[in-house]
Amino acid sequence: MLTKKHHTVVLGSGAAGLAAALRLRAEGIDDVCIVTEGLTMGTSINTGSDKQTYYKLGICGRDLDSPYSLAESLRGSSAHGDIALVEAVNSVRAFSNLVNLGVPFPRDGYGQFAGYKTDHDPLRRATSCGPYTSRDMCRALIKEVKVRNIPVFENRIAVKLVTVSGRAAGLVAIHANADKNDMFEYYMAENVVFAVGGPGGLYDCSVYPVVHTGAIGLALQIGAEAASLPESQYGLASIKYRWNVSGTYMQVLPKFISTDADGSNPREFLREYFDNVGTMNSMVFLKGYQWPFDTRKIPDGSSIIDILVYEETAIRGRRVWLDFRDNPEGFDFASLSEEARTYLEKSGAAFGNPLERLLHMNPGAVELYKEHGIDLATEPLEIAVCSQHNNGGLSGNIWYESTNIGHLFPIGEVNGSHGVTRPGGSALNAGQVGAFRSAEYIAAKYAGRTLDETTAAAEAAKIVAAFEEQASRPAARSFREERAEFQSRMSTFGSHIRDRRKIEGAAKDAWNQYRRLVADGAAGKTVRETAEIFRNQQLCYAHAVYLDAIKFQMESGVGSRGSAMVVDPNGTAIHPKLGPEWRFQKEDASFREKQLITVAEKGSRWIPCRPIPESDDWFENVWADFRNKKIYEKR
Repeated sequence: MLTKKHHTVVLGSGAAGLAAALRLRAEGIDDVCIVTEGLTMGTSINTGSDKQTYYKLGICGRDLDSPYSLAESLRGSSAHGDIALVEAVNSVRAFSNLVNLGVPFPRDGYGQFAGYKTDHDPLRRATSCGPYTSRDMCRALIKEVKVRNIPVFENRIAVKLVTVSGRAAGLVAIHANADKNDMFEYYMAENVVFAVGGPGGLYDCSVYPVVHTGAIGLALQIGAEAASLPESQYGLASIKYRWNVSGTYMQVLPKFISTDADGSNPREFLREYFDNVGTMNSMVFLKGYQWPFDTRKIPDGSSIIDILVYEETAIRGRRVWLDFRDNPEGFDFASLSEEARTYLEKSGAAFGNPLERLLHMNPGAVELYKEHGIDLATEPLEIAVCSQHNNGGLSGNIWYESTNIGHLFPIGEVNGSHGVTRPGGSALNAGQVGAFRSAEYIAAKYAGRTLDETTAAAEAAKIVAAFEEQASRPAARSFREERAEFQSRMSTFGSHIRDRRKIEGAAKDAWNQYRRLVADGAAGKTVRETAEIFRNQQLCYAHAVYLDAIKFQMESGVGSRGSAMVVDPNGTAIHPKLGPEWRFQKEDASFREKQLITVAEKGSRWIPCRPIPESDDWFENVWADFRNKKIYEKR
């Protein structure tokens, strides 16, 4: 086992992790490194949408905004007010840093950053660089990381977090390009900034990039508290190339068709569920900016589209496509809702077919697919309802330190700060704010050397010895077979359609698979394959913990909320043409002021959400607390 010692290790190289490494250097922590599978293998650099949004405080024109007002929007449901305030007030600082690094956010001749409304946003706080906002962020941050000569260790797959006396002490990783006898490395560290992204590897129907799997399971395995794990977002996405079909993709009103598995027998399946074609197309239009599946928008809202796509694919076994080459049968601009018709008219797009409208309003959205081998002018686009973002994650305080594991700082999507109804684009802001806050706290409170290195080295050696023994025996099944099993289970039982009658059996099966993975051998044909087998352990563990949390939430009687619908034979009917299996349990709104906390294998509990604090903003008092470093006592 090779041991590398650093003051602070950043695990992950998405936009949050890269920003954290840079901020640590800026705050005076020189001995920092990044451990990653690869600088081009995270979610941030590989995802986007038709117009990927960055959400921040409004700073343009006559629009009136304030940190407190933004915090109210960020808090939404089942989120803490103090963390919402932190993400609100620091949004401009983090945004300005990206602008200064060269991220091309659009501005007018006076330097104002114009905004637009996004989902769950009462004002015009959103901005965008286009389809690849987070990629632009990563490229600018990577460039600066190289300028600052921050060490980056690529081709590393983390397989265990090391703890000593309840605090983080680094991590064990497999160097995927190393010789089999030297594949394990221990990164000993005072602090671990945990920037591993969302749980992309848990789902079979997923819009997370294929190269991103996530690693929240590593923190769950050491008993880190998690918050709001059941609160994920799901929505329509293409599956040949994984991409959200939100925004303009829906607003140009493509034709929805379904086919048999072999692509034959095409039909426009939506039409049979609507009284007239105008209502149908108006609902499709609304999916543009009501993109995530939202239980508040069923049965009479746009989320019925997601239900009908799921019914066609998961239940009937057919495939669903968006065809931009032709208008839906019976299409007529005059039959659209006033909102849809006015939008298209003001955009100068009340003409032609969907592709022509898309090329007029957002040509980059067409070019994006062409860059990935899909020509919307010659072929339809296959879609499904996919997992897109985990609003929950690990529980952190206002400095983004884990609430129960010291020196561990979960930032980015792996931090569960959002609750149920986050505004679109707020995740990009949260990751940058988390980078600033964690770096500042580490520099202020954890800059010294307090780790018992002898004990930490012994703990790491024990972990590696157990892994080496397991790696001496061949795996019973391929890592792809094992991964397909838990991904299928998670998409079936822990995705946007949830059934209390089935979740207990699914959770038991999940834990049985995990125990088998730990007992089986882990040797693959190559070091990389062996690393994937070990990765399956933390992924499988994570999906078991998620299913347990979902089970607890359903048993608590929360009902349907956010992007998860709980089926109930005695509940509310979704649509007269859908069977009784599509009745659902309505939300119990009393849980909006509670947050679900989960500790793996110890269970879940509800805690009250903290309100947005009314802070003392008298300058002399703030200045005194800042000089005396009392601000770091708030946690």
